[in-house]
Amino acid sequence: MADNARAKRLADLIREVVAEKLLRGVKDPRLGTHVTVTDTRVTGDLREATVFYTVYGDDEDRKAAAAGLESAKGVLRTAVGAAAGVKHTPSLSFVADALPENARTIDDLLARARASDEEVRKASSGADYAAGADPYRKPADEQAEDE
Repeated sequence: MADNARAKRLADLIREVVAEKLLRGVKDPRLGTHVTVTDTRVTGDLREATVFYTVYGDDEDRKAAAAGLESAKGVLRTAVGAAAGVKHTPSLSFVADALPENARTIDDLLARARASDEEVRKASSGADYAAGADPYRKPADEQAEDE
């Protein structure tokens, strides 16, 4: 079993090689410049690598990119094997990264929070305090009550 540092170095190398090969080496039109490799993880025994990617576009582009990556898996694995120089080249599996959907959800939640804050700000703009402008007792007020 390899150490974690070696697995991390191999994962970084795989990410760079796959991204470069997708940009310049694979001639599949489904894998245009709208596919981005976001992360790579390698198992502890260095036998399997998971490549996370995002696709700029709609659902049809995502499906086409997934099919293109699946068909280019052999070419990409060969490029990784040539660059890595390890005894066994890890098998590659591609997983669509959920990062854009999560970011969109967070943006929607922040927009709703801003709208809610604005409603509260509008409702409180003309309101008066319940106990007057200054509800706190002052030392002079306490002396007047004592007498």
